[in-house]
Amino acid sequence: MAEDIVDVLIIGSGASGAAFAWSMAETKMNILCLEQGPRMDPALYPSTGMDWEIRSQQDFGFSPNSRGRREDYPINDTASPIKISNFNAVGGSTILFAGHFPRFHPADFRARSLDGVADDWPIDYATLEPFYAVNDRMMGVSGLAGNPAYPPKDVPLPPVPLGRLGERLAGGFNQLGWHWWPSDNAIATRDYEGRAACVNLGPCTTGCAQGAKGSVDVTYWPVAERAGVKLRSGCRVSEILLRPDGFADGVLYFDAEGREHRQRAEVVVVACNGIGTPRLLLNSSSKLFPDGLANRSGLVGRNLMFHPYALVMGTFDEPLDVARGPTGCGLMSQQFYETDRSRGFVRGYTFEFVRGFGPLTSALFAFGNGRLPWGEGHHEAFAQVYDRMGGFVGICEDLPDPENRVTIDPDLKDSDGIAAPKISYHLSENSRAMLDHAVARGQEVLAAAGAQATMVEAPLSSAGWHLMGTARMGNDPEQSVVNSWGRSHDVPNLFVIDGSLFVTAAGVNPTSTIQALALHIADQMKKRLGNLFD
Repeated sequence: MAEDIVDVLIIGSGASGAAFAWSMAETKMNILCLEQGPRMDPALYPSTGMDWEIRSQQDFGFSPNSRGRREDYPINDTASPIKISNFNAVGGSTILFAGHFPRFHPADFRARSLDGVADDWPIDYATLEPFYAVNDRMMGVSGLAGNPAYPPKDVPLPPVPLGRLGERLAGGFNQLGWHWWPSDNAIATRDYEGRAACVNLGPCTTGCAQGAKGSVDVTYWPVAERAGVKLRSGCRVSEILLRPDGFADGVLYFDAEGREHRQRAEVVVVACNGIGTPRLLLNSSSKLFPDGLANRSGLVGRNLMFHPYALVMGTFDEPLDVARGPTGCGLMSQQFYETDRSRGFVRGYTFEFVRGFGPLTSALFAFGNGRLPWGEGHHEAFAQVYDRMGGFVGICEDLPDPENRVTIDPDLKDSDGIAAPKISYHLSENSRAMLDHAVARGQEVLAAAGAQATMVEAPLSSAGWHLMGTARMGNDPEQSVVNSWGRSHDVPNLFVIDGSLFVTAAGVNPTSTIQALALHIADQMKKRLGNLFD
């Protein structure tokens, strides 16, 4: 019996894998996606039960090291002040993301030319603009056109309501004369493409049972599968195989029962995020690539970038319905986004509105900040924080550093015996200065908005959810892993399409740009089908 060979094999069904699969479906090729996690049942999301806050710290927590789900793999992040946060399922980490959905700025692709730091991208905003627009329609992005921080762009749906807390914070920005705008969000604010509108329940980061949040299991995947793309869940890829001529031959993977299989392919596309992608490439060593597949540059795993987060929360003198509405999706400010060297750092950050928490999380956060005593006075102190707390995160741009990297841990393995990744990461002096600035300015806004006291965590230790830079794109094979449309410099039929591609991190959430890149790469591949490997 002949062995099954697919035309295109996608590894990973998250933000980039889903967008890419949908775009490539029009070719009518035999396309298969392997996903190590399961298909999620929205009826089982934490928000459908009374224990939703407890589960947000357990099986739906951010860290794969503490969730205890079989599909998770362990990550040694002890050598990093920022811990890895991801999710493995059909839809990837979009299951847990907040849905905050800004684009990069045009200047973000030219950091070297404009500010003399990092490197310029081999593509620009104009290249991605049409794919941003397509992605906005597919994801169901809400917002308000006319943001002066961006070039003109359309937004398919009206913005998420600010709510009482958002209006209070917007007033603080107005008093200071600083920029703010209703943010773009992958959240349907009215019924859209078969998805029900947001009901402002609040716990977006434990999965949206309503289907209003644009996780790709409810946006891209239903359309891609109807168009013929096959999606196989519970399949953990351990190694990309190589032919003697240096082309990728397919993969080895373990199914949900731990049985090993081989899947051959004409084209292999890696979409495993900025940690999973270098892990897979480094685990796929061979005689041709003793230091990891597609790693002749030595850059696979290097230049890991997060977004160091400054969390600044204030307490107010009245209840403000703080937990009603999407978690981090009311307003944003880019007053401090562009470089101003008088601030003591280069590049900049975005303020993203953060609503308050439920009762359990409010209590834990206030206790951790010394605002909630045990014993006498506990209930009185709790009453001063519950439903009265809200603020911002400052999303700080991280500059690439080759010493910030992903390697393979010599001892740690997942449940299938595959070597796990190890993170080595330190905060730069630039990032520390930016965090300090964000904290100080955040406190100014909160004071102007009437906050009575503030609580701060900077860097936010759990905020390793934006994973970028570990297989960067570029025109020079000595200085990059893939070219300007995602094809490996070393292996002609191997492509990378996730956040690993990023040359710089910008100061905004990356998912919109990750998906625009995936759509751009798919477009380039479709245009080059006759000479794809030349």
